[in-house]
Amino acid sequence: MSENTAENTVALRTISGRVVSNKMDKTITVLVERVVKHPVYGKYIKRSTKIMAHDAENVCKEGDVVAITSCRPMSKNKTFKLVQVLESTK
Repeated sequence: MSENTAENTVALRTISGRVVSNKMDKTITVLVERVVKHPVYGKYIKRSTKIMAHDAENVCKEGDVVAITSCRPMSKNKTFKLVQVLESTK
């Protein structure tokens, strides 16, 4: 056993995105957008990914901007959990 457990920890990935669905119980769908450069033409293109995240208190609404972090798999599609709501919609 190693005395220093910091070596064995995995850096958690924290990303932010916009909530596009909160219809499931304790689950939100977050749209994460990024900008990538086209390999041939050099033009910047907007790409997006939908990530399912665990929202234990059901506090998020559609349109909220949230921060999520990676965690252990909670279901087949859910491997992120809600950290905080950055912007709330009225």
